[in-house]
Amino acid sequence: MKKCLIIYNEPASDALPDELDVLDQVNFIEQILKELEYDVSRRGITDDFFREIVQISGQGYEFVFNLVESVGNKAEILYFIPALLNMYHIPYTGCSVEATFVTSSKVLARKIMKSNGIPVAGGYNVSEADKLIKGKKYILKPVWEDGSLGITEDSVFTFNGVLPEIVRDKNDRHWFIEDFIDGREFNVSVKAGPAGPEMLPPAEMIFHGYTDDIPRIVSYKAKWIEGSFQYENSKRNFPEDLRPRLMNNLRDAVFGCWQTFGLKGYARVDMRVDDDENVYVLEVNANPCISPGSGFISAGVHAGYSYREIIRDIIKDLNK
Repeated sequence: MKKCLIIYNEPASDALPDELDVLDQVNFIEQILKELEYDVSRRGITDDFFREIVQISGQGYEFVFNLVESVGNKAEILYFIPALLNMYHIPYTGCSVEATFVTSSKVLARKIMKSNGIPVAGGYNVSEADKLIKGKKYILKPVWEDGSLGITEDSVFTFNGVLPEIVRDKNDRHWFIEDFIDGREFNVSVKAGPAGPEMLPPAEMIFHGYTDDIPRIVSYKAKWIEGSFQYENSKRNFPEDLRPRLMNNLRDAVFGCWQTFGLKGYARVDMRVDDDENVYVLEVNANPCISPGSGFISAGVHAGYSYREIIRDIIKDLNK
């Protein structure tokens, strides 16, 4: 029987919900890999990741299923894991070290997308706040974090000539300001397939009952805090009636990101859409969450794929 190993970021004892989610992914992937007749082991990765990856090498694993989302709950060094797997010639699933690095930094990814003709909203370093336009709406975002970590309802603000409190203590290394696109939000998953990348059905986030004083965004509350208004009233929907112009714009952005960043296996591209159906890429998620209820898996099931088919296609696009 073929051997494989699941690696994941070992949650700390005081882990927040976004970090604990990785355990749901591990359990799910382990079950599917066993159904695919693999001999499966698992290993949590900690701050001692260099030694831990060295110990994996030479153990006869056909591949490593990489579910590491951060190290010490810090996304800045996420790319160290595929880099070490690469260095020790260990085949692994998902995006390469290069793709993981450039997409981990939203600021760097934005620059690359803009230079390659992929539409992004206007953006500014925090130190460039003097360039903000009075009366215009903006959003403060973390450079490195995923899973809506650092995104609150206060992150969206209308500039009145004075920076809001939430911006004042921030620096360019970890935060940036982006034009807020006050429109629809789509999460579009894409996976490797026999004939190349395949865009899965676009998912739109629907914000039920949101009043004008609550930004229509997928904040940390909306994503993780069960029982909050935002969590209970922001729902994923797969619209069947998207107009051709919007579908083409979504498709162009998704495939543009896949090719530009050299994505592999699976990814998700988050976008906002204005009233004229112009698309703006918010971020590119290399190796997005793949728990059973995640956006990626839900999109794959909506497209008619079984869990096993989805995971099998990811494995077929290994980094070797």
